[in-house]
Amino acid sequence: MDAITKIRQKASAGLKTIVLPEYEDKRVVEAAGIIEKEGIAKVLLLTPDKIDKEKKEKYIQDFYQMHIAKGIQIEEVRKTFEGTLYYAAMMTREGLAGGIVAGASHTTPDVARACIRCLGIDSRLTIVSSCFIMAVPDCPYGEEGTFIFADCGIIPEPNARQLCYIAISASDLARKVLGLTPRVGFLSYSTRGSANAKSTEKITEALGMIKKIEPGLLVDGELQVDAAIVPEVAKIKYPDSPLGGKANILIFPDLEAGNIGYKLTQRLAKARAVGPLVMGLNKPASDLSRGCSVDDIVDCAAVTAIRA
Repeated sequence: MDAITKIRQKASAGLKTIVLPEYEDKRVVEAAGIIEKEGIAKVLLLTPDKIDKEKKEKYIQDFYQMHIAKGIQIEEVRKTFEGTLYYAAMMTREGLAGGIVAGASHTTPDVARACIRCLGIDSRLTIVSSCFIMAVPDCPYGEEGTFIFADCGIIPEPNARQLCYIAISASDLARKVLGLTPRVGFLSYSTRGSANAKSTEKITEALGMIKKIEPGLLVDGELQVDAAIVPEVAKIKYPDSPLGGKANILIFPDLEAGNIGYKLTQRLAKARAVGPLVMGLNKPASDLSRGCSVDDIVDCAAVTAIRA
């Protein structure tokens, strides 16, 4: 059974409510129908008639109080709540939905901003980042072709501390959603000192941090991609690596590399890319690429339901 089928089946067992605020997008409407039909989750397609005026006013006032210290004005808040995105995020905050999936017709900064401002940041993880679940057909690497790529959507140039918590967040998601034992590789153009640069020093620092915070996590770096995922190459380039070329979580050094990497894998290897899945929030949320397919929306909803 492939990873995507397993995800959909696992979501069906919990049947959580997922809110989809982008009711005007035909792909979202079609996806909502599939999610309901297959019993993946309970769907709330947030059309204007489903917005309660009294509750909306309460959300406006609550949001205003949450951010008043930052100098926000009530008129600005009312304008923010003119669409459905912030209402959906506040519903999720309140527990009326288990999670939110958006991004088909909103940019990643719009979705991330709404989720951060409404849901808040997990105090354990301290940062918000994102990942993709990548399911590569006919692939012997990773977890029978299944990987997590991070961060591919939010933090442009992560520092050592951020890289550390991106890896921890991705590992948490791997356990909960995929049931995997995380094997984390910090990627670079260098393998364990074959080149010296600030970027490799950053990875070394991140590796030291993560070993103190989660000493039981199987993690290594810096690693070139082939040394991270191909056992035969790992034996040549870095025979002492605890990963042994079997990484299933790949942590990219920056957003450029992550975004390019997942799209190359998706298009050239015909991989299914599920995400971006937003990590580090108090409630689960998924962003969508504006070029997403109906299946992409269904899969993101399924992962969000599992996380809920």
